[in-house]
Amino acid sequence: MERMYDVVALGEMLIDFTENGLSGQGNPLFEANPGGAPCNVLAMLQKLGRKTAFIGKVGADGFGRMLRQTGLDAGIDMSGLLADQKVHTTLAFVQTAPDGDRDFSFYRDPGADMMLTTEEVPVSLIENTKIFHFGTLSLTSEPVRAATVKAVALAMAAGAVVSFDPNLRPPLWRDLEDARTAIDWGLSQAEVVKIADNELEFMTGQTDFDAGAAMILKAHPNIRLLNVTAGADGSYGYSGGHRAFVPAFKLGGTIETTGAGDTFCASVLNYVLDRGLDGLTEAELTEMLRFANAAAYLVTTKKGAIRSMPEREQIEEILD
Repeated sequence: MERMYDVVALGEMLIDFTENGLSGQGNPLFEANPGGAPCNVLAMLQKLGRKTAFIGKVGADGFGRMLRQTGLDAGIDMSGLLADQKVHTTLAFVQTAPDGDRDFSFYRDPGADMMLTTEEVPVSLIENTKIFHFGTLSLTSEPVRAATVKAVALAMAAGAVVSFDPNLRPPLWRDLEDARTAIDWGLSQAEVVKIADNELEFMTGQTDFDAGAAMILKAHPNIRLLNVTAGADGSYGYSGGHRAFVPAFKLGGTIETTGAGDTFCASVLNYVLDRGLDGLTEAELTEMLRFANAAAYLVTTKKGAIRSMPEREQIEEILD
């Protein structure tokens, strides 16, 4: 069956307020950047010529309208984005350290993205995609947790490849043991996984990436491609007994790291759409990681994520 979409993602759309200098009075200025990890992934995939759709919920407010328009401007099918009449759009204030790392303060108790119900999951979108992608922010509480579980089950039943990014945000969990359980469930469902170094340590207790990856793959033999991102150090890929490591691109100009992991994730999914998951070699893993690292580097040279995704030509210029 010919699928209408390359990737459909479910999860949060929110406003990332990122620091942008000081006012004349010396007060910090914050820029309202449209964001949310699943939609960031789709925005990058659109840049790479893929057809995508988003499923989620925002508030029936100015920020919600801004997010919908941003998704449409990026070329994403937003028919699966609903507006909640009672709960406001989720906001995140992102304060950036000198090294570009971030500290998040969330206004989401509740936020509209948490309000998606099982009845509101658009079955046809999920049944018409090659890859279904999700994270854990849609697993923090009900009703969106049940909606996510339903969506994953629909994707698996339809034969879509399931992709998972834990995207751990400790402030959004009442209990980190719940987060551990949710991540473990996500790992048990997915064929493609992108996990950050801190998340790998959280789940395995290992700071050695090879040891941690081996533990994940042994516990979850359903995973056919596991990628570990280690920020400024680079990234690792594991598939079918093969392993690859590619150092990060350090060409200067990094402003902040918002969206870097999502850009990496999208680049990997783009490679999977081209190549498939069967018999990936070390050389192919290396090729995949180089492109993903280059794309991730470029997004760190701008503020925000959805509107900061690089063009394919810019990525290929760095690779050359």
